[in-house]
Amino acid sequence: MKTVIRNPAGDSLDQTARTQSEMRKRWLYILPAVFITYSLAYLDRTNYGFGAAAGLAQTLHISNSRSALLGALFFFGYFLFQIPGAAYARRKSARRLIFYALLSWGVLASLTGVIRNFWLLALDRLLLGAAESFILPAMLILLTNWFTRAERSRTNTILLLGNPVTLIWMSAATGYLIHALGWQMTFIVEGLPAVLWGFVWLVVIRDKPEDAAWMSKETRTQLSEQLEREQWLLPQVANIKSALRHPGVILLCVQYFFWSIGNYGFVLWLPSVIQKGAARGIAITGLLSAVPYVVAIVFMMLASHYSDRSFRRKRFIWPFLMMAGLCFLGSYFTAAHSFWWAYGFLVFAGSCVYAPFGPFFAIMPEMLSKNVAGEVTAVINSCGALGGFVGTWFVGLLAAHTGNSRAGFLFMSISLIIAGVIILCLRGPTNDTLTTLPIDVEAI
Repeated sequence: MKTVIRNPAGDSLDQTARTQSEMRKRWLYILPAVFITYSLAYLDRTNYGFGAAAGLAQTLHISNSRSALLGALFFFGYFLFQIPGAAYARRKSARRLIFYALLSWGVLASLTGVIRNFWLLALDRLLLGAAESFILPAMLILLTNWFTRAERSRTNTILLLGNPVTLIWMSAATGYLIHALGWQMTFIVEGLPAVLWGFVWLVVIRDKPEDAAWMSKETRTQLSEQLEREQWLLPQVANIKSALRHPGVILLCVQYFFWSIGNYGFVLWLPSVIQKGAARGIAITGLLSAVPYVVAIVFMMLASHYSDRSFRRKRFIWPFLMMAGLCFLGSYFTAAHSFWWAYGFLVFAGSCVYAPFGPFFAIMPEMLSKNVAGEVTAVINSCGALGGFVGTWFVGLLAAHTGNSRAGFLFMSISLIIAGVIILCLRGPTNDTLTTLPIDVEAI
């Protein structure tokens, strides 16, 4: 009879290889689904700018100021339900919350192409914002449940790449769809994929590693223990009220408000600016609008990669925001003389606005324990929604009252420079509730 001698070292190596393989599967199972979901959210959020450029206001006999209000109402709805959504995602299920949100916003986005009454359309835009308000906080909580600190900036960036990547293909596709089908049918067609994707999301995604059938018990245990050890390094905060008193959280709220003024004002009004400046058709407008987001993808990937390698977050945020503000200023000074110079400045302004998102959203779970980090992220994102409301409405009003886009560029430039200065002033936790972390303060 043959005797089989087991090699403990070999078994250990095999288990290590299996664990590494299963850990890599997280990037294949979780991140594509997260990316597609956020991409669909951004599609239904920003195609309003193309509808406005294609004649929505003229078709419905809406004034320029009312058209700006319709674009801005989304962000007011986006502001209302962030915190309760984040609380539900943390305590119950981010997976189920996102499923319900997908169904809701898909239907509401399609109704934008059906409704003909201004006030019903205003209500629809408000509710669309409310439905999408759950997405970013819930997604960030989900990623925190699955990925470690050393991976966080990159995973956040893959999530948020749904923004510029969507705007690349959406800019081209929406332009041609409007040209072929009209703006009403385009809204209907672009809202339906979110409803269908919701059921795919429910099948693919699980809230925590413990629920994943495609990971072995050993790998699930190892990942959960590693994530738990990272929590030991953070101060335990009693509740959200204690966290909101922290000076760093207050600074981040104010900073993200100003950042979002520049971001959303740029996204929603860029197509109209380009169409007027270049005197092109809506299809060419879509292609020109896509260019800033191509450059933004490169900047986002580089910033997140080096941020995760160094654990330095702040230094990969403020320089980009300063540069974006200066580029908007360049566009302000050149808009009256040369469309192409102004457009070139816009390309770099837009790419710099997007570059720091991954490092920025890695700050909160590294500064606060997970029992409050999700809600704090929601509060900060709510302040961003208010900034989006102000940016979208005020940039539109400035364009309506002045007859050109120059005043809007100046407003966005000042806002982004203020955001850069604020993040430069950010320091580590110092108050009694949140004691100094046993990590380098420069990590944030």
